[in-house]
Amino acid sequence: MSSDIFVWIAAFLTIAIYSFLYKDNPLYKAAEHLFVGVSVGYSIVILYFNVVSPRLLVPLFQEGDWVLIFPALIGLLMVSRFFPKYDWLSRITIAFVLGISTGINLPLIIQASLLKQLQGTMLAMTNLNDILIVVGVFCVMIYFYFSSEHKGIVNSVSKIGILFIMVGFGASFGYTVMARISLLIGRLEFLFHDWIHLIK
Repeated sequence: MSSDIFVWIAAFLTIAIYSFLYKDNPLYKAAEHLFVGVSVGYSIVILYFNVVSPRLLVPLFQEGDWVLIFPALIGLLMVSRFFPKYDWLSRITIAFVLGISTGINLPLIIQASLLKQLQGTMLAMTNLNDILIVVGVFCVMIYFYFSSEHKGIVNSVSKIGILFIMVGFGASFGYTVMARISLLIGRLEFLFHDWIHLIK
């Protein structure tokens, strides 16, 4: 067995998390709360040293960039959530962040997730895989076309679209399961190799 105290702590927390597979228990809850608390604390420290200090405090107080007082005040309105009488002020910050994020990200998402995908689908017609992709996209789009009743050829094509959707969902579910299995293998390797030295 390992003589490193940190390996023992990591092994204990790993077993505590996996104890949820049996049933919900205090050991699991303690490990869960510890994980959330450490994550939040670490995030706050990283946020302060990587964002607040270099982008707000240093330019504001050392370089005299007083324009930053306005975003600082908008950000401080989030503190009003702790005071029920004034918690409505935090909505200003939320609305500002959502508006700016939507305005910046929407064109990028349309470009990356829609236009580039359409371009790749339309240009790709060199082998059987490319033809299957084009046929699949067309059939799935017909399945989601609700302006006319699904009868005759439209019904047949939409059923092919259902098959492509099922294959897509199955592939993503399989990928998710394999990713989780990969994490499990990593934890088991840690327990049996680093902790109790059962495998070399």
